Amino acid sequence: MATARRSSSFARDLDDDSKEVMVALHGTGMFHLADRPEKNAEIREEYRSANSNDPDIIKPARLGIEKRGDVISLYASLDGEPMHQIGPPIVLHFDEPFYVGIGFCSHLPTTSDTAVLSDVVLENEAGKVQ
Repeated sequence: MATARRSSSFARDLDDDSKEVMVALHGTGMFHLADRPEKNAEIREEYRSANSNDPDIIKPARLGIEKRGDVISLYASLDGEPMHQIGPPIVLHFDEPFYVGIGFCSHLPTTSDTAVLSDVVLENEAGKVQ
């Protein structure tokens, strides 16, 4: 079973212990919204979907993260429906500039995983794709 994690995040800097908010999709299909409220703090999981080891549980078709001011929300399309907010948002202030990114990692150092991205959209407040 794959244990890879794919995530999208907002981060203050590129350090491993950066202040950040992330949406992550695990190899089991479980996804979550989590944050590290300050540099060097522990990551807090704010929302977690059901564990998807069960093949009957719907795995997300698309995941998204949206920042409006200090409010950061998780969006998902679970079965092809339009993207909609899932779970409560996180309220966390980021001074500008900050980073937005997509990452991939394996929880097991000896495991290599592959991911395919499609329909990636980065959009600013004015609605212009960057």
